[in-house]
Amino acid sequence: MGVAGTLEYFSDLLSNVKKGKKKKQMQTVALKVRMDCEGCERKVKGVLSGVKGVKSVDVDLKQQKVTVTGYMEPKKVLKAAQSTKKKVEMWPYVPYTLVAHPYVSQAYDKKAPANHVRAVPVTAIIGETTVDDNYTNMFSDENPHACSIM
Repeated sequence: MGVAGTLEYFSDLLSNVKKGKKKKQMQTVALKVRMDCEGCERKVKGVLSGVKGVKSVDVDLKQQKVTVTGYMEPKKVLKAAQSTKKKVEMWPYVPYTLVAHPYVSQAYDKKAPANHVRAVPVTAIIGETTVDDNYTNMFSDENPHACSIM
């Protein structure tokens, strides 16, 4: 490689570097969108696939879940979904194995998909477990008076 090749290499390298811009990472955004029919599904899919940077949009009508994958910002995807005039929120459910207390009233949701509960902050659970701890200690094997209660 001669001098001309080296200069061309460096000029290409410097022209590709853009100051202040970071490469966006591939992201997956899950949304819960209230959809009633296939027309709603097509409308939501059309609007979300038009967002800049979106690579794929998967819609599950039964779970009312929309999964968007691409190089975009989650806030822009949420805003675009809200422009369809549908009830939209970020996907609130996580597998119940990831939650410390999955049957606390704040986490349990009848509308959740199978084996999923609402994601709740740990601070919300602390207030409800104090009463539960008293009952647990009352009937534990380490309590010598547990048998007298039963």
